[in-house]
Amino acid sequence: MSLAIETPTRSNAGRLARRALRNTGVVVGGGLLLVIVLVAVFAPLIAHADPTAQNLAARLLPPFWMDRSVPEHFLGTDHLGRDYFARLVYGARVSLGVGLGVAAVGGLIGVTLGLFAGYFGGWVDMVISFVITTRLALPIVLVALAAVALGGASLTTLVLVLGLLLWDRFAVVTRAATQSLANRDFVAGSRAIGRAEIGVLFGEILPNLRGAVIVVATLEVANAILLEAALSFLGLGVRPPTPSWGLMIAEGRENILFDPWLIALPGSCLCVLVLAVNLLGDGLRDITGPVTR
Repeated sequence: MSLAIETPTRSNAGRLARRALRNTGVVVGGGLLLVIVLVAVFAPLIAHADPTAQNLAARLLPPFWMDRSVPEHFLGTDHLGRDYFARLVYGARVSLGVGLGVAAVGGLIGVTLGLFAGYFGGWVDMVISFVITTRLALPIVLVALAAVALGGASLTTLVLVLGLLLWDRFAVVTRAATQSLANRDFVAGSRAIGRAEIGVLFGEILPNLRGAVIVVATLEVANAILLEAALSFLGLGVRPPTPSWGLMIAEGRENILFDPWLIALPGSCLCVLVLAVNLLGDGLRDITGPVTR
């Protein structure tokens, strides 16, 4: 009996793995993202310098491909003499932490609302659709600026504010997918045997939405990373001296004419991270969707 149940599951998993290995977005985006995650996790082993330690005698040292570079700071130092490589490495932790935290908060809100709206319909759907429409009418950046300014600039506040703003895409996708699944035979059979509505929602419908939710989550992770960088650039995101790529770009803008690498390095890291997340999201959408023939 167990073999009959496990065989299709293994077959589906193997088929999905083969499609993933043949998908350029999953391979390239997943590989780049894996490297960045490993760099963030093992930051103390990779960067031996303290990212917040200041040395004004060694300020604005150039990277290794320029004159006056020193081996101890092969990517140079910033305007306060802090090692730039260490700040780039530890900045990956902030960007990934914000992206994943915002996706978790927004996903929890959006998926729950989308499930209830798509399954129950009627006045429940009308109320939740009105809430979604209201959220879509709000400009994210302006609301985030006001909320962070009132609540104080901190990493926790930033994650909560962005999470409370970036849930609408989860809700819209989950609502539409739930409506298409609500009248399927396996859902009707689960209700026929007397299973509670909550059990049907979270036990039957939600597991079938994993692919769509994961794809939306990757898009929102990239969106949250860019918003964190923008808010940090404006001084309302991560507070100094915490290393953040957006904050590093803001701190380097005064020397953009003479030391453009102060902006180019964190900007390149930010671009690679967002590109990796978007490529992975596009690839996951392709391999979890219906096969195109």
